[in-house]
Amino acid sequence: MMASGIQLVIFDWAGTTIDFGSLAPVRAFVELFRREDVAVTTAQARVPMGMHKKDHIREMLRISDVAARWQAAKGSPWTEADVDRLYHAVAPIQLDTIRQSAELVPGLVPVIENLRQTGLKIGGTTGYFVAAAQLVLEQAQSQGFIPDCSVNGDEVPKGRPAPWMVYRVMQQLNVYPPSAVLKVGDTLLDIEEGLNAGVWSVGVCDSSSECGYSLDEWQQLSEQQRAASISRVKDKFLAAKAHAVIDSIHELPALVKSINERIARGEKP
Repeated sequence: MMASGIQLVIFDWAGTTIDFGSLAPVRAFVELFRREDVAVTTAQARVPMGMHKKDHIREMLRISDVAARWQAAKGSPWTEADVDRLYHAVAPIQLDTIRQSAELVPGLVPVIENLRQTGLKIGGTTGYFVAAAQLVLEQAQSQGFIPDCSVNGDEVPKGRPAPWMVYRVMQQLNVYPPSAVLKVGDTLLDIEEGLNAGVWSVGVCDSSSECGYSLDEWQQLSEQQRAASISRVKDKFLAAKAHAVIDSIHELPALVKSINERIARGEKP
C-alpha cells in the first residue's frame, strides 16, 4: 500500500510535548545516583535519554567514569541485581521530578488542534514506566493535550530503539502503512525508533534533551546562542538519518504539508 498522506503523528513525551528540556528524567537519575554516593553529571544522565528507564540505568552504569565511581563507592563492580534495585528505587524520585516539570511545551496545544483539523490521529510513546507515563498523561490532559493513545516501554517487549511502541500505537489507532505515520522526538533514540519502524522520523530541536535547556534558560539565551544550539542539534539529528528536523514544535503543521508533498511525488520514508 502507498499512503496518500500522513494520517498519524506519534509524539515522544518529555522534551517533545511536555517538560521543555527533558529535565524530569535527568533530575531523577542524578538524585538516584547521589543517594548511592555516586556523583553523576547531567550530561552523563542524558546519554541514554529516550530508553526504557531500566535500560537507561544500565547504560549509565556502563559509562566508564560512572562505573569507576560506583566501584569506588561500593567496593565492587555493578551487577544486574543493582540495575533491578535502582530501577525500583528511581520510581518515586521520577514521579516527584515529573510533578516539578509538567508544563506543556509552549505552542503545543494549537499545533495539535491544527493537526486534528486536518483529520490526523495523535499518538504518543515514552520510555517512562507505567506509573510515570500515567502521571505525565494526566498532567498533559489537565493542560488540554489528550492524545488518542499513548504507549510506554513497559507495554512492549523492548523499548527504544526497537519499533514496538510505534507499531503498538499504529495498531491501536488502525493506521497503516508506516509511510502514513510521522514520529516526532527530541533524542537520537527517537529518530532511530522511527527509522526502525519504517515511518517518517523527525527531530525537534529547541525543547530537546539534546539542547538540554529549561524554558527559562532558553528564553534568556541570545538569538545567536539559540541559533548555535539549534544548528548543533540539527546536525546530530540529520547525521542520525532523520527525514526532517524542525527548530520548534510550531513548525510541525508546515512540515506535515511538506512531507505530504514528498509522498505525492512517490517518496517513501
